[in-house]
Amino acid sequence: MDTLAYLHLAETYEASVKSEPGNTADADLCYPDLDWLQEQQGALTLFLSFAFGISSLGWSNPAQALKKGEKNSQVASLQQKLQTAGYFKQSVTGYFGPVTEAAVIKFQKAHGLTADGLVGSQTLAALESSSGTATPPPAKTKSSVTTPKKSPSVNSKVIMQRGDLSYEVMSLQRKLQAAGFFEQPITGDFNAATEAAVIKFQKAHRLVDNGIVDTRTLAALESGSVVQPTSPANFTTPVAVDSSKWRSPKTSLLRRGDTSLQVNSIQQQLQASGYLEQSITGSFDTATEVAVMKFQKAHGLITDGIVGPKTLAALKSKGIKSSSPKFQPAFQNPVVLEKSQQLKNPVKEQTLSNSIKLASDPPQPTSENSLVTNQPPQSRYDFTPPASEKNQLSQLETSDQKDDIQKTSPSHPNKMTLTKIISGKISPKSIVHSGNGLFFAQNMMYNHTITVYNREHKLVKVIPDKVDLSKYGYSKFKGSYQGAPVEASFSQDGKYAWISNYQMYGLGFNNPGSDKCNPSQKTDKSFLYRINTDTLEIDHVVQVGSVPKFVATSHDERLVLVSNWCSWDLSVVDAIKNQEIKRIKLGPYPRGIAIDNASNQAYIAVMGSYNIAKVDLKNFSVKWLKNIGNAPRHLNIDPTGKYLYASLNGEGKIAKIDLLKGKLIDKVSTGNAPRSMVLSDDGQRLYIVNYSDNTISKIRTSDLKVVQKINVGANPIGITYDPQTRQVWVACYSGNIMVFQD
Repeated sequence: MDTLAYLHLAETYEASVKSEPGNTADADLCYPDLDWLQEQQGALTLFLSFAFGISSLGWSNPAQALKKGEKNSQVASLQQKLQTAGYFKQSVTGYFGPVTEAAVIKFQKAHGLTADGLVGSQTLAALESSSGTATPPPAKTKSSVTTPKKSPSVNSKVIMQRGDLSYEVMSLQRKLQAAGFFEQPITGDFNAATEAAVIKFQKAHRLVDNGIVDTRTLAALESGSVVQPTSPANFTTPVAVDSSKWRSPKTSLLRRGDTSLQVNSIQQQLQASGYLEQSITGSFDTATEVAVMKFQKAHGLITDGIVGPKTLAALKSKGIKSSSPKFQPAFQNPVVLEKSQQLKNPVKEQTLSNSIKLASDPPQPTSENSLVTNQPPQSRYDFTPPASEKNQLSQLETSDQKDDIQKTSPSHPNKMTLTKIISGKISPKSIVHSGNGLFFAQNMMYNHTITVYNREHKLVKVIPDKVDLSKYGYSKFKGSYQGAPVEASFSQDGKYAWISNYQMYGLGFNNPGSDKCNPSQKTDKSFLYRINTDTLEIDHVVQVGSVPKFVATSHDERLVLVSNWCSWDLSVVDAIKNQEIKRIKLGPYPRGIAIDNASNQAYIAVMGSYNIAKVDLKNFSVKWLKNIGNAPRHLNIDPTGKYLYASLNGEGKIAKIDLLKGKLIDKVSTGNAPRSMVLSDDGQRLYIVNYSDNTISKIRTSDLKVVQKINVGANPIGITYDPQTRQVWVACYSGNIMVFQD
């Protein structure tokens, strides 16, 4: 699942409140007798709560150390000081939780103090010192490497460290990549690989090698003199490179991870010059980067794989001839990437050390991603909450691609072709068709919105996730709250949309769930929103379990089912009463849900296992389809009700199950980390997004054959189908929606 290290600032709140007696407690819900898998202990819960009034620090006893678990105004002042020093990026809460402790330890390490996470007189003195953001001077060495001078443009308060998720981290990763210290994808996530790259860079430049990006490290990265690494552990013969020759802050550059019409044009020119053998996709993938580097090398340019003004000029120049590339341009369907043409990415094919390998008794995953990969989403582009619905609507319409990319090829009448790229201020976790021509994109906490589009690919409305919970009977919650839209499901008549929220933001939500969690942590319950598709307004809310993910509506419109990631159960909501009526235990990390046409049976993928739960919707008893495959995530039932399809996130395969026999029929490999799927209305075609491959696959269901595989934007995560137009909409977590005609 998505990392929550970068969280938006929210509204200011001052007091806590007592529990609401009118709300349904977990203990009051019906739990059938099921065997639970043993819960993992010691899971780290990322803590988020909201800011309250900050008073000046009044330490009655300076020698008394502040420590984890305390909650008072002194802790609030501590967090404010850590924020100022650049070590604490979350909201000020007044609670000394694990995030605050980690920030204190990093501050102490950077300032040569005992790194025990306790705030005593020495730590306090360092924080209050005017040099609170400084780092210790680098150790003296015999090397003649000169430390770059501090850039006057660098903000002394800017600092990045492991756990951050932001556009600034994206910029850092690009700088490290350009300097030769970072070979992973640009993600915006300051993960272990980024930290290791920072440490290598710091060692090479004789800086304090603590993995924390302070002003000196930033100055060295932005300096014209960059030391190139010679080997992972030996930097004895540094080579100076003048970065001004290839990098200009005023220039718009195209690089790996970008998806746009400009990339489409670059690919066409590379293909025409004979340097790109793969298809035109509009996505700057590894194959495109390799082609750019070949072109640059052949024309005496800096071989960095980044399309700057010189590379662009060379591509457009009629005077520069192709330097006899080994192959001729392949003029073919420009968006279809056939299996035989795929350029393998050695980085993605490496065995990842953090991958989860589930055995007969599977270990608990740390996140949805960790079941197969430790690579988080690539660039999320924009993490700032919208100032207003009107402004955001304007931004989205402006950034939307105005010219359709119609690439239909008569030689491939049955092949999917790219029709539209929708971008803007979005971070779509899912895209779902209403059945009546509306498409809902859920943009999580990175934008706090649901964006609605029509069949003409035009933005209809931006729905903020703000809600007054007390308006709907939850009087314990005062004021305005925000959610984090994850998935959507529509009533069969398309009148209502049900939206799950990863967590809630506001007073009273002080123990949010995370990607690694279990019921014993008693993390906050969240809410399901109901949206009227006529008014496109939230008209009701229902409290469900902790970290609700997938949501499904029964065909008789009687029930709405919600899988709760952290409470490890299934919420059963009465769609008429708008109230949760049952909670069914399932085990670690329930995710996808599929309900049969008769509304008799529901199937739930339990991602922390090999099994799929079968729930009787009349009496809520549970049976199991066992040993289906590693980490089942998403489920689809074909229109006849005979077959169930499951994406196996841990195997990179799709499973086909005979429901009458309750047995696995076959499996097919589609790519790395297959996530969401959607069936065509006739059940003959199955479309799957492969999250870590940045591709989608089209399967013929009769024989489970992959008939097409297409490159898309970074980290495709959601997919939906419109039977009227035969269009497939793909939500890429990196910040765009791609529409394909089939």
